[in-house]
Formats: sequence, structure tokens, C-alpha cells
Amino acid sequence: MATRLRGMTWNHPRGLDPMVAAAADYRARTGVEVTWDARSLQDFESFPVEDLARRYDLIVIDHPHVGRVTADGCLAPLDGVGRDADLAAIAAGTVGRSFASYAWRGRQWALPIDAATQVQAYRPDRLDGPATSFEAVAALARAGRVAIPLRPPHSLMSFFTLAAHAGTPCSDTGPVLIDRDAGIAVLERLRALAAAVDPACFTMDPIAVFEAMAEPEAAIWCAPLIYGYVSYAREGFRARRLAFADMPTDAGRPPVGSALGGTGIAVSALRNDREAAVNFAYFVASGAAQRGVYAAGGGQPGHAAAWDDAAVDAAAGGFYRGTRATLEGAWVRPRHDGYMTFQHEAAELVNEALTAGGPAGPFVDRLNARFAASLPTTDHGGDR
Repeated sequence: MATRLRGMTWNHPRGLDPMVAAAADYRARTGVEVTWDARSLQDFESFPVEDLARRYDLIVIDHPHVGRVTADGCLAPLDGVGRDADLAAIAAGTVGRSFASYAWRGRQWALPIDAATQVQAYRPDRLDGPATSFEAVAALARAGRVAIPLRPPHSLMSFFTLAAHAGTPCSDTGPVLIDRDAGIAVLERLRALAAAVDPACFTMDPIAVFEAMAEPEAAIWCAPLIYGYVSYAREGFRARRLAFADMPTDAGRPPVGSALGGTGIAVSALRNDREAAVNFAYFVASGAAQRGVYAAGGGQPGHAAAWDDAAVDAAAGGFYRGTRATLEGAWVRPRHDGYMTFQHEAAELVNEALTAGGPAGPFVDRLNARFAASLPTTDHGGDR
């Protein structure tokens, strides 16, 4: 009887299509069948992984979940499975800190298959090029040409990005998330940006912003801090193609500090076909698959073999070359057990701060208090 595995990913062509394509290729190679379901982006960012692990052999996750899911024991480690050379090759081929972001407590809990961070999107038919500085972003915002996703958790992601880019990154170990004065400066900066864009941005995630930007007569020409989506860089995906570039920067600073995103493929510890699931995870995360069937299937690979491939980059309208520096300099979010609850609460608090008047200091105090409360008493920072 043929081996059949079930996988769960997220419901967007970038998340689902490459997994379906990889599964078809893998079945032709091995006879193993992998069927994929998908959940919404909002569920992907918040739905408990442990619930999925009871129903799915393979689960696409993002790295801030690792502290919680390892504490729950619902994922199987992907090191120590007799694939040391393959694991080393995937680690060596990672883009930025994608591979390291799934390491926790000395084990590897997922393999990177999708690399992303907050970059810049713009309309190449409306602008001669990206906004290279935040001063240029401000000018475009005054003209009504800027949008930024502020639906939680994306407002918090922009807070993280601006903090790290300013040289005052948030802590991933605590007990203080950010110095009070630094936090005030970041909140005031984000307030100014939020005040210059349509209030509808508070209801928008990156996909919603991209869909609006890709309309033929869209008023929005620039999204300066937004998670990159290669789908929108491809000709014919939507009515208008979007171009992607490194994040805007402050004068004299490289494009560093963007809050890392992307996804990794994990294996359930609660299902019966663990070895078969591990084998598929290694296949889809390999350089050959990432450069080949995964990229061709509409994915946004996590392996440098794809990012370095001129043909892959050309098919994506220069997406990989245009955003590589930002990804290499990205900042990794906290990952401790308790962080995901903090992320939800903190994003709501950031939005409250962006819409309320008055001084920013009390909001920073509340952010720091909630972060300290989220830390396990025995947490000493995990793997660094």
C-alpha cells in the first residue's frame, strides 16, 4: 500500500502552489503521496501548531512558534535522523538567518523552505525606482502614494524593523524589550507614518496591500515596509506587476534590521509515518528542489541555490537580487514559549499607541511589562 502523508500550509499561491508541485514531483520519484491543505494567513500566524500536529504529518510554520511547539512536544527534531550531510548542505545554503531561526535548545525543528522579511514594494510603471530613504517615503506619503500593512501583527513587525534599523533592536531574551527612550522614538516614527496613510491600512495585511497596489489605477505606488511576496513580482499574476527592492534606509545605514519572516517545514511527532515525512521535508528544502520545482511552482525559496540562480531571478522580475541585502541583514524575533501570546497582545498595543493621542512613554512601559511577563522563568534565551 502506497504511503500517504497529509500536510498543512497557508492559503496563498506562494504558500500552497509550490508544495503541490513539489508533492507531484516527489510522488513521481518515490511513489509517496503528499496531499496539502491550507489555512488563512491570519490562522497561519496564530493557530496553535500542536492542534495541527495531531492531524497532519507535515506542517509549514514560522520561526516564532518553535519555543511553544517544542515545549509541547508536538514536533519531531530534524537533526539526528541520519541525514547529517543533507542537513549541513541546507544550513550552508540558507539565505540570511532562516535556517538558524528554526534551531532551539540545541535541535533543529524545521527546515527553511521560504525566505522573507520586510522589504519594499513599488509600482515600476509609476515610479522610476524604489524609495531609497525614509525621507523619500515621507514625500510619497504626503502625496497619498504610500500604504503600510498595520493589521496585527504587522504593525508590531514594523516597530521591530524600525527599532533594529535605528541600532536599538528589541531584545529577544529580556527582561526589557526595548530601552524606554528608544521605544518612544520608534513609536513616534511609526505614528508619523501611520498618520500619513489611509486609515484602512489598520485593516490590511500584506496580501491586502498587494492586491490594492496591483489594481490598474491604484493610488498606492509604494509599500515601504512589507513582507515580500514573489507572486506579485511575476508578469501576469495580477493586472499590474509589482517590483521589490531593499527596505528604505536612514542616511548612511545599510538595509539592516528588518523583522525576519518566511516559513519552514516541520514534521509532527504525533503521527505514525515520521520517517516518510522527514524524507519529504529534506527533499523540498534541498537546493535542487528549491531551485527547481519549488521556484517554478510559484514558491519563494529559502535556499541560496534559487536566490543565486539568474533564471529564477529573471522569472521573478529581479525580486531576489532586489531584496537580498535586506534579507541577509534581517533581525530574528524572539521564539520563547510565551512569545506568540505576547506578539498578539503587543501588536494590539502598538495599534492603540498609533491611534491614541498623548505621550508614547506609557505605551513603551506597557510593552516592556508584557514582554517581561511572557518570559518563562527558566528561559535563558535558547540558541543564539
